[in-house]
Amino acid sequence: MPSKTKNQISFTSEVRVRFAETDPLGIVWHGNYIQYFEDGREAFGRHHGISYLDQKDHNFSTPIVESKCEHKLPLTYGDVATIRTTYVDSEAAKMVFTYEIRNPKGEVVCKGKTVQVFVELGGELSLVIPQFFMDWKKKVGLING
Repeated sequence: MPSKTKNQISFTSEVRVRFAETDPLGIVWHGNYIQYFEDGREAFGRHHGISYLDQKDHNFSTPIVESKCEHKLPLTYGDVATIRTTYVDSEAAKMVFTYEIRNPKGEVVCKGKTVQVFVELGGELSLVIPQFFMDWKKKVGLING
């Protein structure tokens, strides 16, 4: 489910909690929420045409340089959680995403943020926004063309 505001664009996806992601009490281990953020980013990227493969096609990767995760309530084995992934526009050469994960009751269980930078596949950090990403921002209406 996509949505957009002036400087943000979002997508909502779902993930089902697998047995392997839980502890002996059936509660999701805290480290797996970062994986759910990645699931949300990948769904966002596929939907909005800026997936990791699209980035690779332009000779870039976008490693994470910062991550934050705030736990509110637990998810448990079998839950279907919704992940709202929001790209927050920046004038810097980086990608900022925020996340909100909700349980089947609609309660917020986790909030978070990640920051990614653009690195050329040869290893060089890009200090300017790559042209393919500027083109994407124009295409989705984050900046004027």
